[in-house]
Amino acid sequence: MVTKRDPDREPTPTERIRREQLIDVTIDLIAVHGYQGTSLAGIAAAAGITKAAVLYHFTAKDALVRAAHETVLAALDRAVTTAVDTAGAADGPAAYVRATLGHLRDHPRHVRLIIEADGTGGAERTPRERWAPLAGIVDAAARARDAPVDARTDAIALGGTVSGILTERLHTPDYDTTEAAEQLVGMIHAVLNC
Repeated sequence: MVTKRDPDREPTPTERIRREQLIDVTIDLIAVHGYQGTSLAGIAAAAGITKAAVLYHFTAKDALVRAAHETVLAALDRAVTTAVDTAGAADGPAAYVRATLGHLRDHPRHVRLIIEADGTGGAERTPRERWAPLAGIVDAAARARDAPVDARTDAIALGGTVSGILTERLHTPDYDTTEAAEQLVGMIHAVLNC
């Protein structure tokens, strides 16, 4: 029988460090092997602990992948929020694109985790959870520029394009995401300045 950490008890400092280690190892393994190629046994071996010790901290592979996904998205969200807030409403979508692609260019092991965790049972988000924050940024820019746009549709299109750029970078490491970001920013400006 596997002993599990009591979820109602505050984790000890040692438990927090171990959880962070397991999340980091999971990010690394998924970056190299993908979601399907990463197992609890592999995570345990890479962390230098037993599978039972992994299960003490996380109830299943999907729980660990969700925690890794949340960690990666939180770091991305901090970078994007700072960039968008600094840029102001009118330039928010451009700041979003540059910050998202720049952050993920600087943290390449996060890209595959985001793409694969979103596409598996490991970290499902509803479509609205995906497009709504960006729609708010697009809507604020449209109001600041007095541009008639459908923020929801534009956010879905913009988010899909960013995902496509990231997928291309995943498969073609020399693909220039900085140049891609600037081309996408040009398209954004064309839409918002119509």
